[in-house]
Amino acid sequence: MLRGLLWGIILGMSKVHVGVLRGGPSSEYDVSLKSGAAVLKNLGEKYQSHDILIDKKGVWHLHGAPRQPYEILKNVDVVVNAMHGEYGEDGKVQSLLDSLGVAYTGSTAMPSAVGMNKLLTKKALVPQGIKMAPHLAISAQDIDEQKIYELWRTFPQPSIVKPVGAGSSVGVTLVTNFHDLGEAIKLARTYSDTVLIEEFIKGREATCGVIGNWRGDRIYSLLPIEIVKPKHSDFFDYNSKYSSDTQEISPANFGVYGPVIQELSKRAHEALGLRHYSRSDFIVHPRRGVFFLETNTLPGMTEASLFPKSLTAIGSNLGEFLDHIITLAIKEK
Repeated sequence: MLRGLLWGIILGMSKVHVGVLRGGPSSEYDVSLKSGAAVLKNLGEKYQSHDILIDKKGVWHLHGAPRQPYEILKNVDVVVNAMHGEYGEDGKVQSLLDSLGVAYTGSTAMPSAVGMNKLLTKKALVPQGIKMAPHLAISAQDIDEQKIYELWRTFPQPSIVKPVGAGSSVGVTLVTNFHDLGEAIKLARTYSDTVLIEEFIKGREATCGVIGNWRGDRIYSLLPIEIVKPKHSDFFDYNSKYSSDTQEISPANFGVYGPVIQELSKRAHEALGLRHYSRSDFIVHPRRGVFFLETNTLPGMTEASLFPKSLTAIGSNLGEFLDHIITLAIKEK
């Protein structure tokens, strides 16, 4: 069946039915809708697209009509996963697709679960010698006024407080005083049972995507992008990520740190066991060097997203990229 499908693609005899999965019961629902819309818009003519929406309650829809997942997926050859956050990026939907024998783009279930968890990601990258800011994970159940005071007194400040499992900087706070620390932990707890606190490293913000088996490289590094946040923002928070006030310099000139960022992006991708593509974020300090922040296993594909801008910087586009990862997903099925 797979061989026949591939020959059909090559000879142009049949269209590949591509399900574009978007939405989902996560805090990044709206971003995922836009990513999915961009994917649908940029699929080539050899593909027959199917708009698969998962609403905030977890109900699946095909072209607007509610359906059971197996009813929808039996009619597609491959799924482009354009989801973000919980369920779509943490391994759950990947496990469902695996159980139904459906090919899909992006990383498989276990690496997705690890990549979504900021603490597990850090543990996986420590053996790689990748520099990270001093950090501490705390259970939400163990937090009280005394614990917050001890954290303020003993942990390097200012600090960044974030939920372990959310993306797009959801629930992330820059802490500069004792009162902020308590409020930041309270906010992060609404998104995750475990809260991560990191030393705030002030520097230039960088991001760098990688693509598997692209242009002759097993892991191809795109060019780093510098993110210049709006003047009214203290860091690259959720509002800044999707604000027209944020400036992205693509490609960016990080001098001697440019190749370091690219190499670290490839090493993170490989150490986490990811496939097809990912995007890693960094802080570049002028004296202390490059600090790894996190890896996005399903980076955004909206018009404002960084990954498509990286493709443009190397003379590619979203259509060519989608064709590449769909081909990989089908071959690896």
